[in-house]
Amino acid sequence: MNTSTRTDEGTATTGSSPGHVDFDPGAEIDRIASFVRATVDAANANGVVINMSGGLDSTVTAAVAVEALGPDRVYGLILPCNKLGALHARDAEGIAEALGIEHDTIHLQPLFAQFGTVAPDRFDLHDEPTLTGNAIARLRMTLAYLAANATGRLVCGTTNRSERLLGYVTKHGDGAADLLPIGHLYKTEVRALAEELDVPEFVVDKPPSAGFLPGQRDVDDLGAPYEVIDPVLRVAVDDGIDGETADTGLDPDAVASRIGGDVDPDVVARLLDRYRATVHKRSTPPIPERNESDPVDE
Repeated sequence: MNTSTRTDEGTATTGSSPGHVDFDPGAEIDRIASFVRATVDAANANGVVINMSGGLDSTVTAAVAVEALGPDRVYGLILPCNKLGALHARDAEGIAEALGIEHDTIHLQPLFAQFGTVAPDRFDLHDEPTLTGNAIARLRMTLAYLAANATGRLVCGTTNRSERLLGYVTKHGDGAADLLPIGHLYKTEVRALAEELDVPEFVVDKPPSAGFLPGQRDVDDLGAPYEVIDPVLRVAVDDGIDGETADTGLDPDAVASRIGGDVDPDVVARLLDRYRATVHKRSTPPIPERNESDPVDE
């Protein structure tokens, strides 16, 4: 894995980033690294904490953070919670060692098991995969912030734009962070960055997965691969509407037509429905407007 500071300008690519002809992975890495440095310096922080899963997004985020700050200021947390997680943890440990960063592996199962002993019977964590997955994600973020508080660092999130726009994140779990270095990049763009950073092929080739259940894959959860999702979101969100608006006002057939190829309008419709339904995950909590006739707080 290429972890040294690069002096080349990178190579522009179109193949890894549908619909984005001017995307230059090398230049984007430099831009993100500058963003990370500026954010950490502005907070007067000692560095960053990253939850590492062994997957593409956390690997790219960690590699760019190392370019930005150096390995001594990047700390990796590896937090498996089941047998599947333990397999991915080995990959994450190898990546952390290749990057030269400090890291710790904490097995969450004993801690998570306590949830089942104290939670009311109505909250059956064993029969509700979504409930379980969200609880694990929030537990991981709790430990990330514990580490950040203890070491004077910021929590560096690993969520990408595709996940954010489809709400494929856990509120106050993997969606919580002090900075999101790849939060503006679609999954296909993150993959292009991985190639530029010489991320190992076994990481790049892993089927994207939340990793909570054996056989779980993003393509099944979301109903389409990212090679379809990203162009749909580009047309519907980037080109069509304000990214914070809950109503696209776009016809799925029109979106599919603009993308071309064999994109199914029904798939487009489901993706746009998901985008609209998850706007709350991209917004701050709603607050009533202040009544200006109220007395001023003293």
